[in-house]
Amino acid sequence: MQFGRVPEHELDNIDFSLPEEPVFNSKILTGKPADDCKIYIGCAKWGRTEWVGKIYPPKTKEKDFLQHYVQHYNCIELNATHYKVYNEAAIAKWAEKAKGKDFLFCPKMYQGVTHFGSLKGKDFVTSEFLKGILAFKEHLGPVFVQVSDSFSPNRKEELFTYLASLPTDMQFFLEVRHPDWFGIEVIREEFFSTLNQLNIGVVITDTAGRRDCAHMYLTVRKAFIRYVGNSLHPSDFTRTDTWINRMKYWIDNGLEELYYFMHMHDEAQSPELTVYLVDKMNALYDLQLQKPVFVSNSNPQVSLF
Repeated sequence: MQFGRVPEHELDNIDFSLPEEPVFNSKILTGKPADDCKIYIGCAKWGRTEWVGKIYPPKTKEKDFLQHYVQHYNCIELNATHYKVYNEAAIAKWAEKAKGKDFLFCPKMYQGVTHFGSLKGKDFVTSEFLKGILAFKEHLGPVFVQVSDSFSPNRKEELFTYLASLPTDMQFFLEVRHPDWFGIEVIREEFFSTLNQLNIGVVITDTAGRRDCAHMYLTVRKAFIRYVGNSLHPSDFTRTDTWINRMKYWIDNGLEELYYFMHMHDEAQSPELTVYLVDKMNALYDLQLQKPVFVSNSNPQVSLF
């Protein structure tokens, strides 16, 4: 992911602290732990050749990447669906790779709906997209809807009308990027309140160059976090520590589902930071979350403390 990327020499000058907990969230969370908060951790792609010999066995062929990926993560932010509408047969083949596992695919809405022209008149292509991903069956997670960086609050009625047209028996999360969604209070409060009324989750994106997108608002009792690291820069670890504490607060106060997607500008090093994240979460939350297992001749050079 290149969104929010800054030169490495600028990273030491960025305030990576997370905003205080919004008062808005007290309307969403119950104040006490849910019976069982489901936690899913994944990446945005399984087709990383850099992982061959690291977490994929040496000489693994690309066609076999997914069957190995599901051994290390329990979900994926499926960006492939952003670029093509897949039919049911293609989706079913992917779902088969996760058979018998508690694994979720979280498909990104097709760009032909969200990034080209108006959201009006997109009923047919939306239906075709949804028809395909339903073939994931029990492995279908929430659907990730992203609008372009230039999609401003001037188009809010268009956006809200489209979101209201989506099926209510599926969970959707929305990511907006135009600064005015976050920087103007009246717009910000209307935006999050409307998503709550529609039962649409909101994506939280933590990236170096756009700190406003790490807004900390929850509109449903589910969190969808896109964390963008910087190739194991020291700030990646302190940022991860901060996130672990915030997620624990949410879990302790009624969060029901948590989706945390590890991104890197250099995705080769996502498994190392995932190991750091999961080890600390397991220790702090007393859990046994799944994490990447490195092949015997490739160990992550990451210190937990």
